[in-house]
Amino acid sequence: MKIFTFRSIRTQIIVSTTLLILGLIGAIVAVWVKSENTLYRQEKLNDAKSVTNILSYTYSNEFSEENWSQIRLNIDLILRENEDFVYVFVSDNRQDNQIAAASPNEYQNQYIPDIVPLNITNNALKSSEKARISETFILKDVYFADQLRIKRGEPIIEVASDIRTLAGKKLGVLRIGMSLQKVDRAVANAVNQALTVGSVGLGVGWVCAYILARQLSDPVQRLQSSVAQIAGGDLQHRADINNRTDEIGALANSFNEMAATLQISFSKLQKTLESFEKFVPDKFVSVIAPQGIENIQVGRASTRKMTILFCDIRGYTSMSEAMAPIEIFTFLNDYLACMGKAIDEAGGFIDKYIGDAIMALFDDDATDCALKAAILMQKALDQFNYQRSQKNLPIISVGIGIHRGTVVMGTVGFTSRIDSTVIGDAVNVASRIEGLTKQYECGILLTESVVKSLFHPELFCLRLVDESVKVKGKDGAISIYELLVN
Repeated sequence: MKIFTFRSIRTQIIVSTTLLILGLIGAIVAVWVKSENTLYRQEKLNDAKSVTNILSYTYSNEFSEENWSQIRLNIDLILRENEDFVYVFVSDNRQDNQIAAASPNEYQNQYIPDIVPLNITNNALKSSEKARISETFILKDVYFADQLRIKRGEPIIEVASDIRTLAGKKLGVLRIGMSLQKVDRAVANAVNQALTVGSVGLGVGWVCAYILARQLSDPVQRLQSSVAQIAGGDLQHRADINNRTDEIGALANSFNEMAATLQISFSKLQKTLESFEKFVPDKFVSVIAPQGIENIQVGRASTRKMTILFCDIRGYTSMSEAMAPIEIFTFLNDYLACMGKAIDEAGGFIDKYIGDAIMALFDDDATDCALKAAILMQKALDQFNYQRSQKNLPIISVGIGIHRGTVVMGTVGFTSRIDSTVIGDAVNVASRIEGLTKQYECGILLTESVVKSLFHPELFCLRLVDESVKVKGKDGAISIYELLVN
């Protein structure tokens, strides 16, 4: 039996709002707890900052005179009198920030204490006129005077301050770590008190909210089910709320209109994504946009070890001078199509076209795929030349250079024009190796790094061309091999 029946959802909301005013108690409780937490933390932080600033000024003379024994006695006394303090470090800037005085003293003479994360130490050692405050956690149990001061994983606040001379010269850094145990206990007590007060009021609000929810849950649940179906990929689904004429019925109609529009938009987006993949390979997208292409940013990069293949048409410049622009365009498309198919079949992907040149990448651990691609490209070129000869067109030859090394894959440009690229010394070497194919009259040349990374070298016919060749841009000499295509 329905207790309340309202035609207008606005009326339902007004009634529910009236009944759920008690819910404000929860908001008040949350503000109360947050206020208490902020107050306790600020008090502790002010204490630590005050002590740090005072000690930084006090230690200036002792630091200049290297009176370490006095400083060590002093910081031990500080830890004895302040149970909330976990550690005190005094680093000497003149000794590459070595900890000259520490309490607990086991961290003395260290450079990077293993008690806190490295980034906290780096932040503390930065030079600044103001105290540096960092909230972190302890990496290990800390004992002082044979008693456990704090357990591993518990939160702390570290305050760091520079120790300077009167002239302003930095001598060292004072770091104090303060436990938040008392703060957490105080906040927990405040939470318990707030929950006790708020539970009674919230209980009444929950009962009233439940009564009203029964009137709203059925159509809303059906609408939610429709949303889930569309979210699951069923873009043809439409919501049915029993022809209601109130706001929920209007919402269902708007939802169905949205679903229809979404279906059209999704279809366009899918086509856009398919087109985008033709410009930027999937393997590139996974590096430059791991969270989706809508989140592409300039400067995103990843360092990887890859095999780079360069392919260039010999005599292309003189050949293109004798052709009309449209003939060059048609020729390049036909040529790049057959070469691209060979690279794709071998498991590589094309990074870019540089005029008639092709730059392809292979991210496998071994270099076998790159050599297979080169062989397939030569065979594809033979077929391409056969078809050209049938049309009385001149045949072409290409040079292929392969090298393996470390590169950086990423995005370059600026906000309104971004491009994906691969840069590194390995890319330059691969290009130079391709250029050497003319000098050594070889179709395919590869470096020693490629040969060493072969998983099945016995499958390929290799010939050492030069044991020591100087490549432009490289200080050392490298060995190059010819890949023979049977």
